[in-house]
Order: sequence, then C-alpha cells, then structure tokens
Amino acid sequence: MTTHPVFCSGRVRPVLCLAAVLGLAVVPAQPQTAPAQSAPADSKPARSPYDLQVHVPLVAEDVVVLDRDNQPVHGLKASDLTVIEDGKPVTLRTFEEHSAVTAQQTAAAPKLPKLGPNIFTNFTPAPVNSSLNILLLDALNTPMKDQAYVRQQMLKYLKTLPPGMRMAIFGLSSRLYILQGFTSDPEVLKAAIDSKRGTIRGSHLMDDPVSGGPVDQMSDFVADAMGNDPNAAAVVANMQQFEAETQTFQTTLRMQYTLEAMNQLARYLSGLPGRKNLIWFSGSFPLNIMPDGSLPNPFGAMANYADDVRGTTDLLARSQVAVYPVDARGLFTNPAMSASQSGKNFARNPQAFAASDAKFFQQTAAEHGTMDVMAEDTGGKAFYNTNGLKEAVEKAVSFGSNYYTFSYTPPNRKWNGGYRKIEIKPNHEGWRLYYRKGYFADDPDVEKHGQRVLPVSAMQSAMLRGGPNPTQLMFDVQVVPNDATVDKVSEGGKPDPKLMKPPYRSYSLDYLLDIRNVRMTANSDGAYQGSIEFVALVYNAEGERVNIAGSTMDITLRPDRYAQALTHGLRFSQRIEAPAKGEYFLRIGVHDLTSDRVGAIEIPVSSLKSKQAMVQAASTGAPAKQ
Repeated sequence: MTTHPVFCSGRVRPVLCLAAVLGLAVVPAQPQTAPAQSAPADSKPARSPYDLQVHVPLVAEDVVVLDRDNQPVHGLKASDLTVIEDGKPVTLRTFEEHSAVTAQQTAAAPKLPKLGPNIFTNFTPAPVNSSLNILLLDALNTPMKDQAYVRQQMLKYLKTLPPGMRMAIFGLSSRLYILQGFTSDPEVLKAAIDSKRGTIRGSHLMDDPVSGGPVDQMSDFVADAMGNDPNAAAVVANMQQFEAETQTFQTTLRMQYTLEAMNQLARYLSGLPGRKNLIWFSGSFPLNIMPDGSLPNPFGAMANYADDVRGTTDLLARSQVAVYPVDARGLFTNPAMSASQSGKNFARNPQAFAASDAKFFQQTAAEHGTMDVMAEDTGGKAFYNTNGLKEAVEKAVSFGSNYYTFSYTPPNRKWNGGYRKIEIKPNHEGWRLYYRKGYFADDPDVEKHGQRVLPVSAMQSAMLRGGPNPTQLMFDVQVVPNDATVDKVSEGGKPDPKLMKPPYRSYSLDYLLDIRNVRMTANSDGAYQGSIEFVALVYNAEGERVNIAGSTMDITLRPDRYAQALTHGLRFSQRIEAPAKGEYFLRIGVHDLTSDRVGAIEIPVSSLKSKQAMVQAASTGAPAKQ
C-alpha cells in the first residue's frame, strides 16, 4: 500500500533520521482505535512495597500422547492425566495443548505481500507452529556413505514440508556449526543441505570414515611378517591391545566432541521459548565399552560415558529440548562381513568370524542404547533399524508438534541436586506417552559452578544468530548497501576489534514499524508516549558477533500524529558496517521497551542487491539483479 512518513516529536538516542518514502508496506491488519488513557489490559497493577512476595518454583513438562494407531490424541484435560513425582501425586498448576498447523489454517492465512528490492519483513504468511525443529547432521559419528543417504532423504522430506513448520539445520564435525537458521521456507532449507558448508565429509575419528567398517589392523601385518617366529603371538597380542585402546581413545574423543556440541546447542536453544525437537542423524557412540577377554589386559580398553551423557540430557531437558535420534546407517550388517574384508580377515582364523559378529551386535546394541537414553531422558523417541529416514523425520516432527505442556509445584522444594522421578499415568487404556522420566533438582537459577544464572531477555532471544523471527512487533526494513567501502565504522557502532577488520561496507537500514502492538500511554496533555529500541547485529558464519548498532527512540505523538502512525507506520533509519569480504549475516530487531514485545529479521548479506541494481529496478520496475 502507499505509505507516508510519520514525523514524531521526541528524543532519540543517539540519532533519529526519518527517511524519504521508500514504498515499504506494513502488513494489513484490522483497524485499531487509539487507546484510552487508562492502563492497558495486560499491564500489572502497582504493587505495594509491603506486599509479601513468595517465589514458588514450578516444574514444567511436555508430554506426547499417542493412541493405539500412533496418532496424536487431542482435546485432553488436566484430569485425563495423573502426574506423580517420587511416588507423590501432584496438582497441575497449568495445562495447555499444542497442535500442528492444519491444512485449513494454512489455506486461510493471508498471502505474503510483494516486496521491492532489498526489502524484508518478519511477517509470516502461514500460521506458525508452536514447536521448533532442528535437524542435526552428524558427520563426526556417521560414515560418508550414510551421510549421502541422509541428505537424499532430507531433500525428499523437504518437498512435503508442512506450511508454517519452523526448522533449522546444524552440522557436527569436531565442533557444532549452523547451516541454516530457523525458517519455514523449504527452498532455503534445501539450499542449506546442498551448500558448501553442508558438504559431506569423513570423520577423522572413525576407523573407516567412508563405510564405517574396520580397517586393516597393524596386528594383521605384524602376524604376516613374523610368520612362525616364536615371539609372534606376544607381539601380535600387544599390538591388538594398542589398537583396542586407540579405538577407545577415538570413541572417547567422539563422545566428548558430540556432548560438548549438544551442550552448546542446549544453551543456545534455552534462549528460545517453547518446545524444541532435535532430530539427530548419527551413527552414535556406546554408553559403555565392556572389557574384552581376548586382550592381554581386558580392562585396558573399557570405558563408561553414562555420567557424561546424563549431564547433557539433563541440560537438554532443562532447555525444553526433546531429542529424536535417528540411526543414519538404517538397516545394516556387520561391515567386517563385506566381500572386501571377510576373506582376508577370517581365512586364517575361522573363530574370528563368530567373535567379530558378536562384537558387532554388542556394539550396535550399545549405540542404540545411547540413543534410547538420550531420547527417554528428554521426552523424545529413538528411530533405528529402518531405512525410512524420511518417515522417521515425519514421525518425529508429528510427535513433537502435537503435545501437552503442564506445570506443577514439586512436593520436595529442596534444590539438593538429587534425582526426582516423574511418572505420568493416562486415565485411558491404550495410550502411549513420551516424556522425560525425571530431572535433577539443581537450583534453576544457579549453574553447577555456583554462579547465578542471568535470565535471558526477550530481546536477547530475538537477536540470536539463526533464531526464529519473532513477530510480536511487525516491521519491514529496506537494506541499502553503499557501493564504496570505508575504513571506519559509523558513530555508535561497537565492532569486535579481533573480528572486524577493514575494509568495511556500510548498510543503511530504513525501518517501517507497525505500531499497533507498541504500548503507548497518553500523558496529561493527551499526547501518546512510548519507547522503542532498534538494534542491528552483524554475525559471521561461525555465529560470532562482529558489530553492533543500537538506538532508542523516545516517542511523543500528538493524537493526530498517533492516528497517522497507526495507519501508515513509523519510520526509523540506522547505519551499520560489516567487513566487505567474507560471509556475514544481519540480525535486525525492534523492541518495545514498555511491553517487552519484540520483532526480528535475519538477512544474509550475500542476498542483498547492489545500490545501482536497486536504482535500476526502481526506474524500470524490473527485478533487481546482483
């Protein structure tokens, strides 16, 4: 629609520039009359300093309820479930159902307006699903051939991605990295899987990074070389001990890298509200490596990772993350039995055939046990022994999109670190429930090292790299890049001196904010007052903040100007610099400081058209080219 600039009286920190009309479009909504001078409906009454305030901790829990046909059960009430903690029934304080977006809701949703060159909006045309879904492509624990199959299956799944389904894609090698932030656009997700950063790679901590099978052991070469030497048996046994301990060391490193990535992901996701479904494609690792009686020192290569895994699953559960591990290897047999391996491995020693088979089944069961533990401790479900990876994702997303959230006051209010067991009983036969089976009673406000945990604000959550775009405040922004580079950042910018190196490219950000959800209060003169924060961050491809620009606009609008702003929106301009070379992302946010409502957009710098291309497109009406 046609828009006009709205000028406001007031004070801006540090700069306010009202740009010329750029033709931005605020998404249409129902008209809203100017608010009365009374306090808004959602405001809280003033509290007397003598009021007694009691902090009551609550336990929050998600539960998925399925019927006999594995279909979600809808319409339950709190009375349909009995919740027990450490043997004591509890009374639910809250109970809420969350359901996947239906086809009817999608069809009734408004369409995305046509935007001009370099104009972006946080408006979402499809209804937004309440849960967030994360695909974790694990190159650290998965052979290359299976990674290729996972990508093929995921591209197939994305062709049928439900509208409004918000999904992000992460990768794991020796560290965690983001391939694509949360989006409901399947084409963007496909591009992320096919991107250079998503390239299939071999794990440097697997014996055979291509097939996942065993490699030729040095002990076999030693045995061949020594022949009938009387010392051969002892030398070969020592070599086998060394190889077993080396393999355990590699597995330990894979476990440590994996759990550290999971911990990092849990901390990141803890800043995002609601349930998060982590769909983890992996070959996994065992919880335990048992003693091997065939070695000179049977206990030398053993290991136990259960405590490490429990710590990670506790952090994931506290961050409201349900893990859905999917064995990327699908249905598979012992790789040692392949034609290329079995002849030379078992011709000299037929007894080794049975030993290898037994070891394979033991290790596979242990790896699947790890998947089961991580799923059960977080309220998810593990999928293995199936080649239907696409179907596994569909089930995981369905499970995680249809669930109930409830909270209760724990019977034992002592935060002593002990484990509290949770049991949920359905008041109906034939239902199956998926939920976390307990939690560690650590003080929710204190880290393990005794430090207080600072709460994550709404704006901090909104400005996370790759996070979903919050829409409490709706706005459009046009990003105009300067053609020439500069050697200095704009006044008010806060660059990281280690990450921000010249030359820079400067970007002009021209906002158009729909203020109908901004809380404005009328003063004694009848003017409307509010305070809005505009923030832009530059992230590099590693998710590190490179530069920050922020301004706060204190607004005072006369009634006629306020009515005009309600109709046409409020404009604001800002400038920020990013390094001219490299891969960078702009995270742009708006924050109503009075109501704490937020809105945000993330824009890859590489997607921006040049200033010259924008001018050409504006004059001809043709799409802008790079």
